[in-house]
Amino acid sequence: MKITSATFLKSASLPEHFPGDGRPEVAFVGRSNVGKSSLLNTLLRRKGLAKTSSAPGKTRLVNFFDVNGRFYYVDLPGYGFAKAPKSMRDEWVVLMRDYLGGRESLRLAALLLDIRHKPSAQDAEMVEMLESYERPTVLVATKADKLSRNQQGAGVAAIRRELGLDREALIIPFSSETGQGRRELLAVIGDVFGAPPAQGEED
Repeated sequence: MKITSATFLKSASLPEHFPGDGRPEVAFVGRSNVGKSSLLNTLLRRKGLAKTSSAPGKTRLVNFFDVNGRFYYVDLPGYGFAKAPKSMRDEWVVLMRDYLGGRESLRLAALLLDIRHKPSAQDAEMVEMLESYERPTVLVATKADKLSRNQQGAGVAAIRRELGLDREALIIPFSSETGQGRRELLAVIGDVFGAPPAQGEED
């Protein structure tokens, strides 16, 4: 999938504020500070488009980005913020269920995991949630530049083992620093959207 344009559209905290035009969507979800904003900026090649935050759990809105005037990339609020009030965590659960369970235009979920660490219990719960809603999912192992290629292989194997995934489950090592995995992830998204491949585009 070749990116020709990308702009921030809107933030929303309630389903009634989500875009209603039915464009296909890919949603990005993961723990706070797993690198979702950096990944989006790398995928879209728009530095600073998705705002990064040093405060885990600060982003509690669903952010929609208009891509190529045809699709939406959706940045979902991160989870795993232990210091957040229970009321905030409860709101997050409701928001995730509303979006992941009820969004008809959602075509693919990209679940981000830090390749350097074993998946958390909350990561496993997210996998179960996506499976329960029968959402096609690709796993993205972020911060791959922090490891050697051999270590990346071990990290991917650990993710597969801890989450009980079969060998066919796709896990893409990704680095927002080097661009590793960008082409592969865009190809997966493009296949789901039926978008043409990014021929001639550099990594």
